Amino acid sequence: MPTAVPESVAIPRGERADARRGGGSLARPRGLGRTAARIASLTVCQAAFMVGVGLLITGPAQHVWPLTVEDKVNEGLERIRTGPLTALSNVGSEAGNTLTIIALTLLVCLSLVLIPRLRMWRQAAFLALAVSLQALVFLGITTAVDRHRPEVHRLDASPPTSSYTSGHTGAATALYAGLAVLVLSRTRGPWRKVVAAPLLLLPLLVALARLYRGMHHPTDVLGGLVNGGLSLLIVGRALLTEKTVTGSPAADGPPEGSAARTPREERATDRTVVILNPVAVDEDEREALRQVLDRHGHHAPEFIETTADDPGAGQTARALRDGARLVVICGGDGTVRAAADVLADTGVPLAIVPSGTGNLLARNLGLPLSSTEALDAALGGSPRRIDLGRIEGDGLAPTHFTAMAGAGLDAVIMENTGERAKSALGWPAYVLAGLRTLRTPRTRVTIRLDDRPALRRTARMVLIGNIGTVQGGMTLLPAARPDDAVLDLMVLDPRGFGGWVRALGAVLRGRGGTPRPARVGTLDSARADETAVPVEFFTFRRADVVFASPQSREFDGDAVAPGLRITAEVVPAALTVMLPAEEK
Repeated sequence: MPTAVPESVAIPRGERADARRGGGSLARPRGLGRTAARIASLTVCQAAFMVGVGLLITGPAQHVWPLTVEDKVNEGLERIRTGPLTALSNVGSEAGNTLTIIALTLLVCLSLVLIPRLRMWRQAAFLALAVSLQALVFLGITTAVDRHRPEVHRLDASPPTSSYTSGHTGAATALYAGLAVLVLSRTRGPWRKVVAAPLLLLPLLVALARLYRGMHHPTDVLGGLVNGGLSLLIVGRALLTEKTVTGSPAADGPPEGSAARTPREERATDRTVVILNPVAVDEDEREALRQVLDRHGHHAPEFIETTADDPGAGQTARALRDGARLVVICGGDGTVRAAADVLADTGVPLAIVPSGTGNLLARNLGLPLSSTEALDAALGGSPRRIDLGRIEGDGLAPTHFTAMAGAGLDAVIMENTGERAKSALGWPAYVLAGLRTLRTPRTRVTIRLDDRPALRRTARMVLIGNIGTVQGGMTLLPAARPDDAVLDLMVLDPRGFGGWVRALGAVLRGRGGTPRPARVGTLDSARADETAVPVEFFTFRRADVVFASPQSREFDGDAVAPGLRITAEVVPAALTVMLPAEEK
């Protein structure tokens, strides 16, 4: 198995964009006509439904409860008007004003498509279409349904439209709830719910403000909420969930000057699913990956995005249920781990497209770190089996890991490395976090390896690995191999400046060349004082690690809940991975 990592050659954005052009002109995205027709037909159904409800409200149902008490609601709100409440209602009403909605929609959509690190064309189209369609339906409703405004003092000038439905409320629902959908689906971290909650609350505040100001009946603002919500549902299902509009191929046939497909490529018609982290893979890169797949005979891949709540496991399980014969994962080690946990022992091959910060498994498997080069190399190679680690602990459900898992210092580093730092600096962000956490306290630990006697140590970090090399070419576990049917363990416990120097020397001696064979025992077995040894290496098939105090823990770079125990065992040859052909 290759161990050297080829140099990463990034494809310039301009070249990736040019690759999408066929014959010198932009090709129309595939499925656009069908999706437009579907959205249009569903919008007509939406308009018919809303008009039908409106005619029912103004006709047969107007003398039926609760419609009979709507006037009392408006009169009650008029009686409680005060100066401060009126000022607040004006702010809420302006949040749904036509000019406000248009300006904010334009600002958000332009930001989504023009900011280089975003380039979210699909999300911009979702928001613009949802706001536009609810406005179109609103105009149709007010034309077909004639309803007078409440018989109270109105605080705003009455527009020349029917009271049913509330245009302010419908527009606010489409815009602000649409923004909440994008925040929840495109971002990670606990703060996304903090941002989404007020966005979801804004349409309700607009609805209440319009009621307070005497501009609508309660069923009018309810109709506005439904109208905006239905527009979001129709457009969101088409563009964000089902994604029936996809990028077009570079041309209808093979690229000019390209060789004809080989028989093997012609036979590669099995279902291919690409699971990607939308934060890490933009539209240009997605199209470039599609072209690589097409060159290797995978002509109709399905692209599925991960979410903050499901980083890859659910999407992979769905792909298997739908009969996928190849799963391509575009993301970091966490996304790869989530997919590998589902693919374990299925025999369905995995192609890794490194798109994260660490990309440890890809580095150790000899894959290029350029996404298109990695996919091209993987598809041009052959399927091979590698081991996985199966791990569990107190408060943690059993799962698999592909690269490394640990407790103590390395997990604290993961906890202290923010998403912004990783996005701005890449893997050096881990180094900076490590410098801030070197004083992580040691703890007592008991380690049981296979059927051997228990080992009792103090440690700042216990690291378990299926692979050995991390970013910057540094080898932490010199004997680790992803296909040797064992896992490797490192106990790190440097004391003082001299201990850290010796620990660093031990790590550097494992960098490059032929690694020292791992064995049970200390790195420096000549020392009689075992407690002074800064680094120890072990190999095992099953390990039980128990700490004297709760420790931070991580699996493949993702921090998990702290705890007192980790149990890990090797699962030999569990994962089938597409790897480049070995050099002879």
